[in-house]
Amino acid sequence: MAFCGAQFEDQKVEVSPTVIAEKDFDAETDAKVLYKAMKGFGTDEDKIMNVVANRSSAQLMAVEKKFRTMYGDDLAKWLEKELKGNLEKVVLGRFFGPRGYQAYVLRNAMAGVGTDERALIDVICTKNKHEMKMVRRAYQAIYQRDLVKDIESETSGDFKRILVSLAGAGRDTKPVDEDLAMTDAKALYEAGEGKWGTDEGTFNRIFAGRSFPQLRATFLAYKKQAGQDMGSVIEKEMSDNLKMAFLTLVRYIQDPITYYSEVLYRSMKGMGTDDRTLIRTVLSRCEIDLGAIKKRFAKLHQKTLDKAIKSETGGDYRKIMLMIVMDP
Repeated sequence: MAFCGAQFEDQKVEVSPTVIAEKDFDAETDAKVLYKAMKGFGTDEDKIMNVVANRSSAQLMAVEKKFRTMYGDDLAKWLEKELKGNLEKVVLGRFFGPRGYQAYVLRNAMAGVGTDERALIDVICTKNKHEMKMVRRAYQAIYQRDLVKDIESETSGDFKRILVSLAGAGRDTKPVDEDLAMTDAKALYEAGEGKWGTDEGTFNRIFAGRSFPQLRATFLAYKKQAGQDMGSVIEKEMSDNLKMAFLTLVRYIQDPITYYSEVLYRSMKGMGTDDRTLIRTVLSRCEIDLGAIKKRFAKLHQKTLDKAIKSETGGDYRKIMLMIVMDP
């Protein structure tokens, strides 16, 4: 099922989920199925996967609530006890709403020893003003923690500054101003290619303060003025996590479908599979535009996403991922 004409701020993009709401949904029936699949000796993973992969996240949250009412226990704890590895991560991740899942990813990226900077970038650098506000609100509601304060404690330097600025959701929402785009393009040139060293503060101010449509206009103005693509400029002027953050902003703002296609491709390219990125991307987009991402993936890499996942994963983990990416 696909719906055309949804807005990506000022861009029209295809809304093409691979997971949609079950028409004949009954939360009590699903709660019973899950209970029976885990009660007693052994676990029926197939029954669990059949429910989890074929319900919307809103329906799964209703099942979780009904399970608690019926059995006086936490469904998530049952699932954690009965499942393991990547299958557990996929199943648990499906029981969050879209914003809740982003908050879940952020918390896992910062909890415990070490920080998953790639996960922070994937979530924070792909949100417009409204989306970022919703993610912050979900983070506070689920974990009773302030997202900005957690980012400040887990990151440092210019990388911390851009993430804190973006998480603050302070972008403007004004109509595109072509004169401002030219002015910002000139400022970015003088802060990067046009000087010795890089003035990261200027990049931070413009990238975190302008709306996505305004930034797209700025990237076009920069290309006209300097003859350089903004992504190429970032590649030359920055390094490490800071470069990754700004490149993500540029690539996502220019073309979100291609951005996610490339994220999925890189997660399965070369030796080993980056399962965290693969799971995070599929679960984040499966109720939004994964259908369109699949088409772009196949066009860019002459290989379907289904085949790539099949060759890079195994067991029940492979089975549930293929169920989720399959067209409804």
